[in-house]
Amino acid sequence: MHDGGVPQRAIDVFSSFYAQLEQGATGMIPESDVDPLVDIDHADDIELSDDQCREAASVTAVIKLNGGLGTSMGLDRAKTLLPVRPDRTFLDVIAGQVLSLREQLGVPLPLLFMNSFRTRDDTLAALAKYDDLAVEGLPIDFLQNREPKLRADDLTPVEWPADPSLEWCPPGHGDLYTALEVSGILDALLDAGYRYATVSNADNLGAAPDARMMGWFAASGAPYAAEVCRRTPADVKGGHIVVRRSDGRLVLRETAQTPEADAAAAADPERHRYFHTNNLWFDLRVVKRTLEERDGVLGLPLIRNAKTVDPTNPTSTPVVQIESAMGAAVEVFDGATAIEVDRSRFLPVKTTNDLLLLRSDVYEVGDDFRVRAQARPVPLVDLDRRYFTTISDFDARLPEPPSLVEARSLTVEGDWRFGRDVVVRGDVTLDDTGEAGSVAEGSTLG
Repeated sequence: MHDGGVPQRAIDVFSSFYAQLEQGATGMIPESDVDPLVDIDHADDIELSDDQCREAASVTAVIKLNGGLGTSMGLDRAKTLLPVRPDRTFLDVIAGQVLSLREQLGVPLPLLFMNSFRTRDDTLAALAKYDDLAVEGLPIDFLQNREPKLRADDLTPVEWPADPSLEWCPPGHGDLYTALEVSGILDALLDAGYRYATVSNADNLGAAPDARMMGWFAASGAPYAAEVCRRTPADVKGGHIVVRRSDGRLVLRETAQTPEADAAAAADPERHRYFHTNNLWFDLRVVKRTLEERDGVLGLPLIRNAKTVDPTNPTSTPVVQIESAMGAAVEVFDGATAIEVDRSRFLPVKTTNDLLLLRSDVYEVGDDFRVRAQARPVPLVDLDRRYFTTISDFDARLPEPPSLVEARSLTVEGDWRFGRDVVVRGDVTLDDTGEAGSVAEGSTLG
């Protein structure tokens, strides 16, 4: 890592996790150690004046996590370069959201992307057209650190001569705090007078910068806050906030940290009501002070992620990736809290099912670049993974999204190609006939 130019602070964090891994740590959080999160505030109940919101926004920075390549969708570049409208990518919508709120409130509102070594160049090239996006004295991005993938059999760094870049991986988005520090961004923001940061995944266009939320966090006095949503039976995966019995602290439990015996209890929306959106807030001063007190090692829980060195080749060398989640910092800061937000602030795109919905008329991108649902509830989409998983297959079969605003569900089984101007109404299932099928241009299904 040192020879690869990784900063010493990041090496120290990796070393701390590696020591835990050597000792057999799994990062598991059993159900017997936690209680459900209950009785929290809802964002709809926020009552603040416009001046309070504007004052908070004037000292808030927006950070977007942009390190993902979208490999599960067959991509080898930043997922946020994908178009969500014919003339707008994820990056265009994010830039528009920030520029719109700046104009509305008259505040600087810095926008910073945390890129990985794989996403940086393409992202900066795509953003170069926005001359007014960077705030004076601050860059538009900073780089996530990297670490070696470890052989699963002996925990030594893996060697992969076919593509040496695959010997490295990002350390999970828990690296955010280290990356902010070692890049100098944390000090730069504080020196420029900024106090708070709002952070979210770049593929979640629902998490637009929001002045009311900024006002709420500033008024709360909390050092850290997590946005959570009410779970439904469909929300069985992903992290959720629990209360640790031993000390009453809020804790983020990811799916990978849930013992198999506790999976049913963890997935029960009646027991654990809220899931973590990965939208979070923190006080920059508190983060700096805590990092200094802990010599750069926050002590986030370890996530042991089993992979193969080449993610596209399941027969390649098994490896372990040491990761941590940025939301796990909720347990680090005294007085950390959580707030329930509307589902509209959680619109992640993890599969082509999600992308089809976002590209369709179910969602509208307004003049303020906010993404708003035009249908309630949002229809369910289930595309046959054999034919629609990768972007190239998806775009070949769906050159134009069908109208889904009047649909309840669309299930596609088998190899189907859609013509233009198709309308889906109600519940529609296309069955697998064993041969390639087509939906004619101008058809109405349902």
